[in-house]
Amino acid sequence: MSRPLTDQEKRKQISIRGIVGVENVAELKKGFNRHLHFTLVKDRNVATPRDYYFALAHTVRDHLVGRWIRTQQYYYEKDPKRVYYLSLEFYMGRTLQNTMINLGLQNACDEAIYQLGLDIEELEDIEEDAGLGNGGLGRLAACFLDSMATLGLAAYGYGIRYEYGIFNQKIRDGWQVEEADDWLRHGNPWEKARPEYMLPVHFYGRVEHTKSGQKWVDTQVVLALPYDTPVPGYMNNTVNTMRLWSARAPNDFNLRDFNVGDYIQAVLDRNLAENISRVLYPNDNFFEGKELRLKQEYFVVAATLQDIIRRFKASKFGSTESVRTIFDSFPDQVAIQLNDTHPALAIPELMRVFVDIEKLPWTKAWDITKQTFAYTNHTVLPEALERWPVDLVEKLLPRHLQIIYEINQRHLDKVAALFPNDLDRLRRMSLIEEGGVKRINMAHLCIIGSHAVNGVAKIHSDIVKTQVFKDFADLEPEKFQNKTNGITPRRWLLLCNPGLAELIAEKIGEDYVKDLSQLIKLHKFVNDDIFIREVSKVKQENKVKFAQFLEKEYKVKINPSSMFDVHVKRIHEYKRQLMNCLHVITLYNRIKRDPMKPFVPRTVVIGGKAAPGYHMAKMIIKLITAVGHVVNNDPVVGNKLKVIFLENYRVSLAEKVIPATDLSEQISTAGTEASGTGNMKFMLNGALTIGTMDGANVEMAEEAGEENLFIFGMRIQDVAELDKKGYNAQEYYDKLPELKQAIDQIKSGFFSPTQPDLFNEVTNMLFHHDRFKVLADYEAYVKCQDKVSQLYMNAKEWTKLVIRNIAASGKFSSDRTIKEYARDIWNVEPSDTKIPPPNEPRDVVDKNSSCTTEKLKM
Repeated sequence: MSRPLTDQEKRKQISIRGIVGVENVAELKKGFNRHLHFTLVKDRNVATPRDYYFALAHTVRDHLVGRWIRTQQYYYEKDPKRVYYLSLEFYMGRTLQNTMINLGLQNACDEAIYQLGLDIEELEDIEEDAGLGNGGLGRLAACFLDSMATLGLAAYGYGIRYEYGIFNQKIRDGWQVEEADDWLRHGNPWEKARPEYMLPVHFYGRVEHTKSGQKWVDTQVVLALPYDTPVPGYMNNTVNTMRLWSARAPNDFNLRDFNVGDYIQAVLDRNLAENISRVLYPNDNFFEGKELRLKQEYFVVAATLQDIIRRFKASKFGSTESVRTIFDSFPDQVAIQLNDTHPALAIPELMRVFVDIEKLPWTKAWDITKQTFAYTNHTVLPEALERWPVDLVEKLLPRHLQIIYEINQRHLDKVAALFPNDLDRLRRMSLIEEGGVKRINMAHLCIIGSHAVNGVAKIHSDIVKTQVFKDFADLEPEKFQNKTNGITPRRWLLLCNPGLAELIAEKIGEDYVKDLSQLIKLHKFVNDDIFIREVSKVKQENKVKFAQFLEKEYKVKINPSSMFDVHVKRIHEYKRQLMNCLHVITLYNRIKRDPMKPFVPRTVVIGGKAAPGYHMAKMIIKLITAVGHVVNNDPVVGNKLKVIFLENYRVSLAEKVIPATDLSEQISTAGTEASGTGNMKFMLNGALTIGTMDGANVEMAEEAGEENLFIFGMRIQDVAELDKKGYNAQEYYDKLPELKQAIDQIKSGFFSPTQPDLFNEVTNMLFHHDRFKVLADYEAYVKCQDKVSQLYMNAKEWTKLVIRNIAASGKFSSDRTIKEYARDIWNVEPSDTKIPPPNEPRDVVDKNSSCTTEKLKM
């Protein structure tokens, strides 16, 4: 049973998405029906679409488990150096389609589901996003897991299994409203609980000085229950593990002690312990010093380090005779990457284990610790740096505070010896910030406790070295590195843009999926008229599909031939969604001034979540929706300009909007966006970039040629000069009539007639305390946007630029990033050994080894 295929579906049939064997399809259908019956206990008469999604998910998962077990078994026997990626966030999105692609099952599944009379896209859309992250930092961790598995590294992601992920955003009356993200409500088919590896984590208590050293006693215990999720590499049979910890109260919780009376209350109080893994803190680039958050940070670190040490001791390296020497090989077997400072407590915790429990001498313990850890810095915004009050740490983790003080003392002794009488340097470099509330600077702890520190784009790593942590870089310059971020081309091209992925494969073959640098070969087709038309056609198909989605969701009629101008990322003043908003108002005013003048039609899409406590970010959302209300309902404007606020932006929505975008907005003030990764996704998917020389935009311009991006605005030096001189917003307002008109409209209530002063805080900020200098870049931005419109009128020249950008995007694969971490920081070798699939004999692994249960340890 089959039907004629559309062009896009014909492309899908090429082997990037896997072979469609008759046996394969029959087996998948059999698995699907078996799971519907035995796992979901339904028949086709009563099954819901969600049942069908779960049946398919379990069927696909069946194809993972053999490879998963075999990969872990292979690691046990070969005992390679392990890489541990520690992160408080893993923004994974949906798993089904990514798994089918990486296993080469997508086409077979498509066909099987079609033969069963179902629509696979409809089933895929039922899956909840695993929204265990806020934005870039969490999504980077997810891309890294995909690349580490694809490169055959023995790597593990460790984090927290939040019961509630990033909130769902609803827009009501133009305002953001948060709803809890109950993503586990229907169960998660991709995780496996591992209660046999449950571990205790201690809090509070006090430190006792004994003859044999310091003892942390009278603690409260919380149990960490691991849930494992498989992470498949692309077509290499490697399946790594992401292990997320969930908090559980011990069974004697509140029942050990004297409150014999209230058994019921004691059981109800178990929630207090289990709240640790209840909810993700929804802040992006902002530090909120709450006790629960500090508990989360220690919880993930303490459980993970116990697991790492258990795995190390079970390996042949860890089984040396004497306790004194057993840990000598630890840094040769273990690399731990700290994703920002959130898991910084791993440093004093490993020291505590080495010194207090394993009885290593301090200097040896410290040497091993430094060789083990590396730290990635993700932001230079001062409000984002973690600075924990000493009093809070002393209450929650008394022994760790002592260890931090000792680390600091030895560190400052070293600095004082090198720079005698430089008290100011000692103050600047201390882990402890005095003055008012004493605080621990977690970034300083990470730098001192790691052998490598990296920023996430060249310009950012440079700022880290020469400004933010200059004193530390002067001390140990060799410690500081750059590792420019990347994105996985599996999710961000094959999965979200199959039409473009196939078109590229037809031209240059399909090896580029694992070696994105091969996209450079597309340069020779820049002037190929047929290729230009095909690239343009794929973009148009994606736009039509997204326009239909928007019309369904927002009841706004979209003009699919308009330029899709897209600005999606977390809402933050430094990302300057306000500047985009001022441009939209300017375009609106131009149409109103001369409605007959030719105008390049635009659909401006702005989306992203604001942290619930970030008042200004929420005002910015309200302003955008208010402007949209006026623009979209003005008959004079018609289909020339539409403004959409994209509700509840998340990974699965990014997969829909990015392939449909013409113009990507990357307009942060120079020196504020550490890297950005959305910028790379848009570039790979055939959008052109309007952007400042910030973050990875700088390297994108370097790769593609600055003339092939729309670069505008102040550079870092210009911002610094303006700071020195003093930024006066009024002067730009007075000088630029279009800017004055736009701001006057916001101020006078043109966009909020029932509440004329609604946006006073916003305009007041723009004039009097705008750290990010929106008005200083407005003129350059608007002029640059005019150039964008002009080029868009020439479809062929526009598409040539698109092809040049795609051809230059190869550097921005996370595979390249991870190879650099592996070589320069972790000292491990990527491997292209393909572990044999479960249906083949285990020749690769030593034939004599008996496969005991011990050997299947995960």
